[in-house]
Amino acid sequence: MSWFQKIMPREEKFFDYFEQHAKTLVLGSRALRELLEPGSDIAACAARVSKFENDADEVTREVMLAVRRTFITPFDRSDIQGLVASMDDAIDQMKQTSKGILLYEVTEFDPKMRAIADLVIGAADITVDMIDALRHMKKNSNRLMAMAVKMQRLEEQSDDLHDAGLRELFRLHRANDPMGFIVGGEIYAHLEKVLDRFEDVANHINTIVVEHL
Repeated sequence: MSWFQKIMPREEKFFDYFEQHAKTLVLGSRALRELLEPGSDIAACAARVSKFENDADEVTREVMLAVRRTFITPFDRSDIQGLVASMDDAIDQMKQTSKGILLYEVTEFDPKMRAIADLVIGAADITVDMIDALRHMKKNSNRLMAMAVKMQRLEEQSDDLHDAGLRELFRLHRANDPMGFIVGGEIYAHLEKVLDRFEDVANHINTIVVEHL
């Protein structure tokens, strides 16, 4: 069966789906970053994040259907499902972040929150590059691994910003506004989790590459 699979044409549309999904991550990350800008229309930005999350869900459904209908896939079906699910988790977390901001009626944001959102944009851009390189993973294996390391560094930077932001919130609110600390901490936690989800995406891609070297 292994020789038969090698001569059968592989279904390449999965890479098109991955690229389509990655574009929603980029659009979602930019809408989230705009939401945090002073004077932004928070509700409108949150609606855009939700719209891109819905678009991503549609792509994910197409991938799950294609996995069941395709005889020869470019790599293991479980890896395809795991990769698109991790990408979906990233934009889901962006949506959760914007929903939390609306729920708590937050209208002002710390500079470190915007700094983490800048890292989210960077992580989305890295994801696009990794998905593009994944089409020819053997040729691009070193590049893919280097980008995975770069993603890990962005996640580490978000951890540092998260911790520093919490310290500043505590100093600012501990005397007179404990709820301000709690709400601000929730927003920081949501933003930091977005980077965690992007690191999961990079790790999934890295695992696929290692399995096919």
